[in-house]
Amino acid sequence: MFDTLSERLQSALSDVRSRGSLTEDDVNKAMRQIRLALLEADVNFQVVKQFTAAVKERALGASVLESLNPGQQVVKLVDDELTTLMGGGAGRELVFANEGPTVVLMAGLQGSGKTTACAKLARHLREERRVDVALAACDVYRPAAIDQLVKVGAQAGATVYEQGTGRDPVDIAEWALAQARADGRDVLIVDTSGRLHVDAELMERLEVDPDKLGGVLSLRGRRWPVERVAQIASLRRAAQF
Repeated sequence: MFDTLSERLQSALSDVRSRGSLTEDDVNKAMRQIRLALLEADVNFQVVKQFTAAVKERALGASVLESLNPGQQVVKLVDDELTTLMGGGAGRELVFANEGPTVVLMAGLQGSGKTTACAKLARHLREERRVDVALAACDVYRPAAIDQLVKVGAQAGATVYEQGTGRDPVDIAEWALAQARADGRDVLIVDTSGRLHVDAELMERLEVDPDKLGGVLSLRGRRWPVERVAQIASLRRAAQF
C-alpha cells in the first residue's frame, strides 16, 4: 500500500518539483493531485482534508513562494506533513518487553497488506535489531492467508506458528505465544484477519479480546499495534460506539 501511495505522490509532485516559480494555482493543482492519491490509497477523507489544508497553508507562505527552489520546498513540506501524520520521527522505535517475547499485533482493513507487512517487519527486526522473530498465523478467514504467511515468513527467515483454519484466532494467538516463550523468541508478530470496514462487530472483538488474551495483548507496553493511517480517524469515532 505504501509503495503504491509513494508512486502516486511522486507523480502528483512531479510538475511542481522542477518549477522555478509557483503560483497559487500551481499549488492548488498539486493539492488536488495529492488529495486524489491519498483518497485512492483509502486514507480517511477527514485525514486527507486536514493534511492538504496544512500543506497548502505552508506552501502559500512567502518563505516558500519567494524561495529560490519553491517546487523543492513544497516537496519537503509534503514529506514533513506525512512524517507528522505518521506520528513524527522520534520515539517510534519498538520498545521490547523486559521478559518474554514482545508481541506485535498487526491490525487493519482487508487489502491493506498486513500479511506482507508482517514479513517485512520480521526481516527488518532480524537484520537491523538482530532479534529472533516468529510469526503467528491468526487470519483464519481469508483464503490462502496462512499459506501466504508461511511463504513470506520463510523468505524473511522467521518461524511461522500456524494451526490451520479450524481454531479460534484467539486460541491460536495464545498457543503461538506459549510456543514463542518455549522457543525463546524475542518477538512474536501476530497476523490477524481484516474487515471490509470498521463496524460494531469488529469493535466488540477489540474490546473483548484483550481481557481474554491477558498476557498476549497486555496494555502495559507488551504490544506494539501497527495501524494504517487510513483507519486512525475511523477507529477514534468507532471507539465511542
